[in-house]
Amino acid sequence: MRSFSRAPFSVMLPTPRSTIHAHMIALLQRVTEARVEIGDAIVGEIGRGLLVLIAVEPTDGEDTVERTVDRLLKYRVFEDAEGRMNLSLLETGGALLLVPQFTLAADTSRGLRPSFTSAAPPDHGRAMFDHAVAHARKALGERLATGRFGEHMRVGLVNDGPVTFRLHTAPA
Repeated sequence: MRSFSRAPFSVMLPTPRSTIHAHMIALLQRVTEARVEIGDAIVGEIGRGLLVLIAVEPTDGEDTVERTVDRLLKYRVFEDAEGRMNLSLLETGGALLLVPQFTLAADTSRGLRPSFTSAAPPDHGRAMFDHAVAHARKALGERLATGRFGEHMRVGLVNDGPVTFRLHTAPA
């Protein structure tokens, strides 16, 4: 909050959005199948698992990326024997489809057009997405598929549930 003083009183005004650091965003969807197409080619495809759309912001670093990936691999969104969401992707042996999506970082608080000032610049976004892929591949190997940074992609999915969560990971 900013303070605005004028005798004989003061008023606290909200801090402008541009000075607030939002967090790395991952939109996680439990799916029975999902795929990414570029042109006529399927570039990433999975069966049962998670489709995760990732938005990187300017202050997100490798540590934030790793914590986000670790969280989504361990996030308990799959049903156990009692039908409760108690199992993670790692526990079920499911697959992961990671897709970069900078539009998740858009500021939509005012007007009729989104602002992308809170999204990371392309070079930083690409580097952090590539780091997320490398970190996830260590845990999943061939059970990881991806979209492509900076490409126009068509993403298809069958959301199971539907189950969708928006995860935020703050910098350490």
